[in-house]
Formats: sequence, C-alpha cells, structure tokens
Amino acid sequence: MKEGRITVVGLGPGSEETITPEVMHALRCADAVVGYRVYMQAIDRLLPDRAIRVTGGMTEEVARVEKAFALAAEGLHVVVASSGDAGIYGMAPLVFEMHAREPYAGIAVAVLPGISAFQAAAARLGAPISHDFCVISLSDLMTPWPVIERRIRAAADADFVTAIYNPKSRGRYWQIHRLKELFLRSRSAGTPLGIARNVGRADESLLLTTLGAFDPDSLDMFSVMLIGNAATFASRGSMITPRGYRLQESGEAPHGVGQSIMIESFRTIAGMLKRGGDHPPDMLWALIHTIHTTADFEFEELFYASPGAIASWHRQLTAGGAEIVTDVTMVQSGLRKAALERYGISVCCYLGDSRVPEMAEKLGITRSQAGMRLAAREHPHALFVIGNAPTALMEAANLLHRGSFSPMGVIGAPVGFVHVVESKLRLKAACGKTPIAVIEGRKGGSAVAATIVNAAMSLDDARTMKPGRDV
Repeated sequence: MKEGRITVVGLGPGSEETITPEVMHALRCADAVVGYRVYMQAIDRLLPDRAIRVTGGMTEEVARVEKAFALAAEGLHVVVASSGDAGIYGMAPLVFEMHAREPYAGIAVAVLPGISAFQAAAARLGAPISHDFCVISLSDLMTPWPVIERRIRAAADADFVTAIYNPKSRGRYWQIHRLKELFLRSRSAGTPLGIARNVGRADESLLLTTLGAFDPDSLDMFSVMLIGNAATFASRGSMITPRGYRLQESGEAPHGVGQSIMIESFRTIAGMLKRGGDHPPDMLWALIHTIHTTADFEFEELFYASPGAIASWHRQLTAGGAEIVTDVTMVQSGLRKAALERYGISVCCYLGDSRVPEMAEKLGITRSQAGMRLAAREHPHALFVIGNAPTALMEAANLLHRGSFSPMGVIGAPVGFVHVVESKLRLKAACGKTPIAVIEGRKGGSAVAATIVNAAMSLDDARTMKPGRDV
C-alpha cells in the first residue's frame, strides 16, 4: 500500500484566479479533499470526480482533520483546504498539532501557501503594508479578550500598520468599538483606514476612510480592515505607507516621516516633564510644543497661561475667519501655513506699515508701540502674538488696562534683557478677563510665540500626542 500524506493548501481570498498554480495542481491530483462546506462548494468543479469530498461546518475543524488523518492512514493523498493562507488563522496549525501526536507520526504533512485576505485587501487599497505591520483577529472564540486587547494596545502604541480579521459578528459586536477607542488614544483621528469586504468575489466592496470617521457597525465577518501608521497617507483613492528609505533615494522626506519624528519627540518630552499630570490638557499641549521648539525644560516653570486660554483660542481660530496680529514677521514665518489656509486665518504685522514711522516720531514712541496702537484700532478682536519687542507687549498691556480693545487674547514671549520681564508682568496685571499666555522671565522669542499659536490650532491632536497634519 502506498504511503498516505496530507497537503494543507491556502485557497486565497475567494476567486479562482488567486489560487496559486501549485495549489491548483494539488487539488486536481488529490485522492480526497477536506474542507469547510462553503469553500468546498466553491472549488468542487476543480476536483477530480474520483476524489472523496469531506465537508463540515464552522467549529467542526477538529473532526475534519481527524478524518483527513484517517484517510491518509489508508494510503490516500489528502488535501485539507483553507481560505486565504492556511497558516494564517487557517487549518495548518491544527493539522500540525495533531501530526505531533504519536498515532500520526508516520504520515507526511506539507503546506502550500496561499494569498491571505489581508494581502488581497492591501493590494486593492494601494500599498498600505509596505512597512512594519501586524495582524490581529478580534475573534475571542479561542483567545481570551484581555489577551486580544493587550495586543491591540501594543500594536497601536508601536505604530504598526495593523490588519484586523474577524472584526464583528452577529453576537460579537462591541469589540470593534473598543478597538477604535484604543487606537484613537495613540493615533490621529485622520489616520487613513481601509475596509475591504469579500475581496475577489462578485460582491467585493472597498472603502477608504479614516480612523475617526469609520463606522464600527458597518463591518462583519467578511470584512478585513487595515489601519495605517503615522506615515500612512491617502492619495488619489489609494492608501499608501512609505517604505522609509525613499528618503535616501530622492533626497526628500517622504510624507509623514517628519511627523513621525515629531510624534516621538512629543512623547519623549511628555515623559520627562516634572509635573506633566498637573498641567491642564490645553496648556500641556502648548508647553510640549514650546519645549520641542527650544529643547529647554526650564519652560515648564516659565510657561503661564490663563485657565482655558489655549482651548479658547483653538475654538475661535478653527471656526474660520480669525485674525492674528504679530509684532514681527519672524513670528508669521513660524506659523503653520497649511493650518492658516484651512481655517481662513489672516495674519498681519504693522512693523512695515508706512504710517508707523510717522506715528512713532510724532508721539515719541517706538515703532513697535506704534504698530500695536494701529493694530488695536483696526483689528481689536485679533489674537495678538508678541515674540520679539517688549515695548510692543507693554503697549498691548497698557491698551488692555485702559480698556481700549478686547482681543481674542495676547501671547507675550519677547526675549532679552531690557524691559522684557517688566512687559510680561504688566500683561499679567492688565489682562483682566482677556486670555493670555506668557513666557515669564527673560526667555522667549518669535519661534516660541509662533509655536504656542500652532499648539492652539492643533489642539484636536493633543489627546493622541501627535503634532497634527500640518507638519
């Protein structure tokens, strides 16, 4: 009698075209084929008439494999069919577990790979898994949910592109909601996300959306979901994760690499703060921006903001049509241009205004002071951002004290030695109910003033500790 053997094959994601030639050959030469009822119906016409068919339903995998070994013991070549790749949530592990038992030791076992569902989904969506990735199944039939949740957290924190199998079934509906919640703690809501359903079949459907926008209730057991990493972006209907080393080939940073570095820096800064948990969330976000800009942790002691100031500016700046006044053009150059354009924010600086020199000479004041007077008259509700001239900040404080204007707020961060400390003390004393942010002492500068505004514009990203889409 000839020796029996078992070949475990992956049928691919669903269509006959994605079955590999070697798997097709194994099916056509089999003495017996064992598989789940639905898969067996799909491949029946590919099997020789003489082949024994052994079918079964879900949860009957053990019985089917036992039957496969029994047939192989009679000298037959038995093919165990599995969807996708048999080694990825498929039948191969179970066959090998049984093969390790003494009664089956004499039966040869081999595996032929197939195209996994997540690979097929990735190909349909573009190129989302071209860097480090992982695959997680949400089915807790054989894996305890606490273990699955621990893996979800690890994948999200480690910034893996993540493929999700078995996202939802009729009785298992809440796990995908929990996954979304966990990922949003580590990833931006704008992270690209792709959903592929029944890839390779007649009713195939694809959806490219974002982590924040996708509807967990829209998925089912026939869906595979791919969540991008910090560098993943969407373009022309495709989901793309840069390989990383494209930087060396083109001399330019691929989309998202700068953001990835900044994310790592932000998280490092947050972990090194002495009193990180004591700072209000909106102020903490601005403080981290400031330290990232200066690499100076002394700013944790020097940064002062009115309660809710950063959050208040975020609401007004992102509502559209807001105005920002700066004391020097260097502050303007540090503001994120994409955010200004998206929210329709106008920025002006009066230092180059032709009226300023005449006013300064006539009144015996500095040009910075004259610029502030004109700005307060013509843009009384703007956010005033002062990062260089202490006399400009003193003028803004005096105008606030006299009730001459009611701005959105004032950021005071001039740097230097003459009048610098005094200008900041004046602002704190004169602000009243006007929201302010101040870098106390002699430190500050245009870059610091600008980064506080950037923090306000990107406050939505504070929860996930990411610097926003405009980096």
